[in-house]
Amino acid sequence: MLIVIGLIVAFVLVAVFSNRATRGCRWREYRVSGCDLRTRWQCVACGAEVFTSDGAAPKVCHAPHRTR
Repeated sequence: MLIVIGLIVAFVLVAVFSNRATRGCRWREYRVSGCDLRTRWQCVACGAEVFTSDGAAPKVCHAPHRTR
């Protein structure tokens, strides 16, 4: 009984805390040797291209056709 309640609570927590803005996005880092301090990221799913200065993948979808 406790296992079933634990699974339900875990499922609800994952559903609440998941980031729906990037659910379909799969970011890939485009590495090119150069002196630019920014990192180029490209989404495999939607084709969006984003540059970040901290080297971390974007947290939101930047697709040109998607409404925010």
